[in-house]
Amino acid sequence: NMEIGHNVMHGQYDWMNDPSLHSQTYEWDTACSSESWRRTHNYEHHTYTNIIGKDRDYGYAVLRLSDDEPWRPRHSLQFINYVLLSTFFQWGVGLHELETERLHRREISLKSKLPFLKEFFRKGGRQAFKDYVFFPLLTFPVAPIVLAGNIGANLIRNLWSSTVIFCGHFTQDAETFTEEECWGDGKSESKGHWYLRQLSGSSNFTGSRWVHLLSGHLSFQVEHHVFPDLPAHRYPEISERVKAVCDKHGIHYNTGSFARQYGTVLKRIAAFSLPDRLRARLPASEVGQAT
Repeated sequence: NMEIGHNVMHGQYDWMNDPSLHSQTYEWDTACSSESWRRTHNYEHHTYTNIIGKDRDYGYAVLRLSDDEPWRPRHSLQFINYVLLSTFFQWGVGLHELETERLHRREISLKSKLPFLKEFFRKGGRQAFKDYVFFPLLTFPVAPIVLAGNIGANLIRNLWSSTVIFCGHFTQDAETFTEEECWGDGKSESKGHWYLRQLSGSSNFTGSRWVHLLSGHLSFQVEHHVFPDLPAHRYPEISERVKAVCDKHGIHYNTGSFARQYGTVLKRIAAFSLPDRLRARLPASEVGQAT
């Protein structure tokens, strides 16, 4: 899903002119359709990275991760929501385009989402049938073993991919932005500010060659956000040059071990689950990057 699916759909292999590896025709092995992914991820997330109110990937409309969202009692349970989101991550990603938060605010109607829901149930239904009915039945009488294996494989994939994505976007040092910072003068955002937003809003983690491969090279999330259509296996090669540019201009190059970065993600989720008056008592190192 990450090294092949995610990277192919970013156009990283369009230069091969191979229809099976082209960003506009590739379909991956997960509940989210490629069309929905290209709209919500390739366009929305990579265009409006970490802009509160525009980048719907920030917290996935489930988690409060900055001061920009007022605290509400439901946020006290957001660590449970995080565990549930990670466990069923492919389904959460598949339903992301439903925009449940806008439905709750009645900014859009459920009727307007019927075409999306039809596509979601088509793709998600095929995935569920393939993994939990068709392949197990092919192996009768050991179908229960195959079913358990497929459930386990999908669970591992969900937990790992969600953890990689959270480590790339929601560490304590990952910055957020307001719409006023980007378009406050009534003009479009400058190209330089777009690059600054990608650099300071993303996070890397270090590891072995196998860690980078198994994470789809999204361990180099900073490089990916600056060059999303560059083949991801090139990110380790260019990372030192990107870091040098950050050092030259005084931009924090956010990287650290996998354990350290994931630890800061958990701290951020926990800190912003607290009411503001309680969170204000925490040391700055336990909170997270302010906008």
